[in-house]
Formats: sequence, C-alpha cells, structure tokens
Amino acid sequence: MIEPLATGAPAPPVTGRRRPRVGHIQFLNCLPLFWGLARTGSLLDLDLRKDNPDGLSEALAAGDLDIGPISLLQFLRHADDLVALPDIAVGSDGDVMSCLIVSQVPLDQLDGAPVALGSTSRTAVRLARLLLADRVGVRPDYFVCPPDLRTMLKEARAAVVIGDAALRASLYEAPELGVEVHDLGRMWKDWTGLPFVFAVFAARRDFLEREPDMVRQVHSDLLASRDLSLVEVDKVCEQASRWEEFDADTLRRYYTTALDFSLGAPQLAGIHEFARRVGGAHEGFPPDVRVRLLGDPGSD
Repeated sequence: MIEPLATGAPAPPVTGRRRPRVGHIQFLNCLPLFWGLARTGSLLDLDLRKDNPDGLSEALAAGDLDIGPISLLQFLRHADDLVALPDIAVGSDGDVMSCLIVSQVPLDQLDGAPVALGSTSRTAVRLARLLLADRVGVRPDYFVCPPDLRTMLKEARAAVVIGDAALRASLYEAPELGVEVHDLGRMWKDWTGLPFVFAVFAARRDFLEREPDMVRQVHSDLLASRDLSLVEVDKVCEQASRWEEFDADTLRRYYTTALDFSLGAPQLAGIHEFARRVGGAHEGFPPDVRVRLLGDPGSD
C-alpha cells in the first residue's frame, strides 16, 4: 500500500523539464572543453554522456543527444537538422598532433598498398583519403582495423590513427619503429592555407526550437569552461598527467599550440573548402552545403 504524505510535508517538485543531453568525447583533445564545467558549477545542469567520436556523432544525428560534438563529416551530412555553435570546435591551424598518417614507406609509394584505417573518426579518415588521393596522388587499398599502431602496421604499409592513440604513436611508438609520421592538420594547411575543423559542437534544430534559452545557456557554459581551462592550463595538464601516459609539458603543448578550439571565419572557410572538395551525392551532402550557426537568421 502506498503511504500518504505526512501532514505538512513539502510536496515533491513538479517539473516537465529535463537536463539537456550533452555529448563529451572520451579523448584528451576535448578535456579543456569540459574541465571547467565542474569548476563553474554548470556541470550540474547537464546530462553529460561520454563516448568516442563516432558514437557521439551517431547519437546526435539520431536525436539521442540534444547538443554535442559531432565529426565534421557527419555534421555536413545532417546539416539540415543541426545548428553549429559559434566560436567552439575541435580543429587545428597546422600540426594537430593527434590525427596522423604513420607510414613505413614514403607516401608516394602507397599506391595500391594496404593502409589501415582506425575506426574512431570518419572525418580524419576522409581527410586522409582526400590528401593521399588529391595531394599525394596515390590510391591505397584501405581496410578498417582497431586503432593500435603496432597491430595495424603488421598488416599494412601505413596507418591512419587519431586521438590518444595518435599521440602515443607519434611520441613513443613511431620513433621506436623507425616509421614516418605525417600530420593531417599540417598537410591540409600546407595544401590549402586554411585551418581544419575535425569536429563542431552542434544542437539539434528541433531541440533549439523547443529550448532556445537552454541551448544558449549550454553554449555559454561550454565557452566559459573552455576559457577557464585555457587560463588554468597548467593545472589542467598537471592533473591530467597523473592519470594519463603523457606528461604535463606534452599536454600543455597539445592544448596551447596544436589544438584550435575556435570556430570563426577562418575555420568556416576551411569547412567550406573541405565540403567543396569532397561533397557530392556519394558523401551525402552537396559541395555547397549550408552551415547554419546559432544566432544566424532562420537558425532558430
């Protein structure tokens, strides 16, 4: 039997609202975007969900997340359903350190050769294929493999690795193996003169229509978290280095000189250039795909 509330007891709160479901990439590259959330107190206002880039991209596209990071390729494929949050992204303006082609031979010798693709980021994989085909002029025989460099290079002449595995590969494994390391961010910059955006933060348009103030608040909270993390980057790196395999100096260099967490006019130009080069029916978006930003007329 259900017991009645005691006389005078306060009634439970009644609310139809829920915390926004916000994605968090389980890679070190996104740590500065979320570290400050606990410091500012805004973490309590979020239903934070962690996963790898592919998992979060699929969840946002399917409506299982309201706001979150999404790989650039998936964002462009679902551009009609999503609105990008301005001034926050994960990219680089040159060396990115964590999106690499690691090769046992010069890149121009990879035509027809087996190349292993790490399966955790469609955008980095697509960028690698674009660079090898259109800049280097080779068309390897690609296959998907778990992102472990030593395993990949047992079966392939080269491997595309991203994230923490790429940091580990460039700092430790590649020097031991005596293989070449080619940074995808640097290759793109040298080729086009533009920054590259690997992931944007986006809100679903249907969620934005229902909860415009909540989307703006989450956007503001993410910007504040990023800014606080970069101001206190020494503290972030020292704390992270206690649990990660990279020392504080390496993480500081990664966060302050390699990664670019902004999304402004230069980054948008890079996005449009990438879309122009790879877009078409086969990719699921046109070369002139429209990128909607929060605050643009008609975006909300």
